[in-house]
Amino acid sequence: MSPMAHDRQGAPPTGGDPAAEPIPGQTRVRADEAAPAPPQATGRAAARTSMWRLLLRDRVATVAAGVLVLIASTAVVGPWLVGDLATEQNLDAVNTAPFHSENGWAYILGSDSLGRSMLARLVVATRTTISVAVPAVLISLFIGSVWGMWAGYHRRWRETLSMRIADIILSFPSLLLAVVVLYVFSPSAANIVAILAIARLPIYLRTARAESAELQSRLFVDAARTFGTRSGAVIRRHVLPTVLPTLLTVATADFCFVMLSESSLSFLGIGIQPPDISWGLMTAQGRQYLQTSWWMSIFPGLAIVITTVSASVLAAWFRIATDPAQRWRLSLPRRKRSVRKAGQEVRR
Repeated sequence: MSPMAHDRQGAPPTGGDPAAEPIPGQTRVRADEAAPAPPQATGRAAARTSMWRLLLRDRVATVAAGVLVLIASTAVVGPWLVGDLATEQNLDAVNTAPFHSENGWAYILGSDSLGRSMLARLVVATRTTISVAVPAVLISLFIGSVWGMWAGYHRRWRETLSMRIADIILSFPSLLLAVVVLYVFSPSAANIVAILAIARLPIYLRTARAESAELQSRLFVDAARTFGTRSGAVIRRHVLPTVLPTLLTVATADFCFVMLSESSLSFLGIGIQPPDISWGLMTAQGRQYLQTSWWMSIFPGLAIVITTVSASVLAAWFRIATDPAQRWRLSLPRRKRSVRKAGQEVRR
């Protein structure tokens, strides 16, 4: 037998192990495809990714979100970093003009009439203002949403009674109601949060009631009731997920009003009281020095304006992003958006 024949007989098959070859009619399953992710988890992750991409497409909304994150981080970490600089008096640096580094980085935004750092006071005031506005919005959001969904789902006397209570609260201007209550009681942070939460309660109550009353006659809600699901479970599983995006949009916009109300009350002298400081109180304390030391009122006022505008822009973006009928606008390139706007204006 020749060596070539010996090689042909002893050589293994070129295709490798026959057991490793795929059997006709079957498809080989890869290791990473053997255990697919649950559909719900995949859908939620895709929704989060889609919202993040939509936010990054809109530069204005991205900047607004970044500003709000910076303000929230300042409120949490800032007072710990500045320490006692907000209350420490430096009589050698009284009414120091801003943007001068002669007295160190703490006085880069100037000082007040007692030589206290404006930068440190702004940082501490950020925590005070946010700690009043955020709890007031969250309390009114939670109570008003639960109350409104309960009233809109059950209708009849529950809805009528709830709407009359909301009308009574709305009949009083919220700022005037806060002034009267805080004048009678002591003007503390807890009282400010309570009165602002009560004053803004009808906003969420009416919104949740209208949305849940419309959903109460939908087919999927009727199917859940037909299968014997309790009303609480129907509201939690079917009504709440549908109403929540609208309520969050309203809460984002309402945050601006609550923060302005707190600043107005502090400016009038019946809000946050010294030695605590807030943006509104700093604006009120600096108004008598407005001609000589303008930075004492301008910088807190700018903080209020920037936070309010950022929250308003983010609320407008969130309203469009959570609306399936308008979300396509955010997915368009910037040039196509401008062309479409121009075409709509020409048609009008």
